[in-house]
Formats: sequence, C-alpha cells, structure tokens
Amino acid sequence: MLKTTPEQAKRIHRLAKKACCNCYHGNCLLQDDGESHRCVQLISIYAITCKYFLNAVLPAEKEL
Repeated sequence: MLKTTPEQAKRIHRLAKKACCNCYHGNCLLQDDGESHRCVQLISIYAITCKYFLNAVLPAEKEL
C-alpha cells in the first residue's frame, strides 16, 4: 500500500478510469465473481491499494 494525498487520489482515479484494463464502468474485472465489485482504487482516497494498478498502470505515469 502506497499512501497518497487527496490531490494525488483525484489524479489516480482519473488514471484508473482511463488506463486500467480491469476497471470497467467503475467495477473491477479482477474481482468479478458473477457480481459486480467496485474498483477499490476508485474508492480509496488515502492510498494505492490495488496491486495490479500499482505494478501495471502506475509505472507508465511519470508524474505520480
């Protein structure tokens, strides 16, 4: 888990919606078990909690 500021969280939410292939209409495809599950990264405002986002999406964003 990587702590963030509220301003960083806003940028991270936009990045998750735009660049994460597992974020579909605000739901996480990795957590899909037949029911929709809200993307944990869109819920979190104080930390990066999604390992996939941290390892696969965030490295492409140089400013964060």
